[in-house]
Amino acid sequence: MIGLATGIVVFIFIALKINRKLPMNHVLQIWTFSAAFQTGFDVYMIVRFKGYWYFDSETIEYAAILPHLLLVPAVNIIFLNGYPFNSPRIKRVLYIAIWTIGIVIYELITLLPEPWGFLRYGWWNIGYSALLDPILLYILVQYYKLIKKLDENEFNKSKSQHKKI
Repeated sequence: MIGLATGIVVFIFIALKINRKLPMNHVLQIWTFSAAFQTGFDVYMIVRFKGYWYFDSETIEYAAILPHLLLVPAVNIIFLNGYPFNSPRIKRVLYIAIWTIGIVIYELITLLPEPWGFLRYGWWNIGYSALLDPILLYILVQYYKLIKKLDENEFNKSKSQHKKI
């Protein structure tokens, strides 16, 4: 539990401190998407497939909701703040690769015994995470691009309606 609490505090602090690019409505949307997406994925991996779990596999741990609501969204905000949206593809791919390595290292730390670690593997292993994390980061980038596009469309729609008045 110490590792989870420390991670939450550190990543939320960093996310709030470095956020320069994302407007607060985008932060809220990314936070909500991240929590919902992580929870949905984990329901299948934990309950249905017993791939991994947080803390104890035999009981419902209320602390297990904390990574979904606080840890993963904060990390995603940090990731998006540095993402090189307008850079060449190689730079974007390299950015995702570096973040994947960082996430995998952090996941290895979460596997430490309690009180530092809180993640436990069933049949899942770190190799699956290394393969899946870039896909999840790509989905996050695409979702953020959608948010920005919808915002721009709403802004332009609102702007044209004001001109008519």
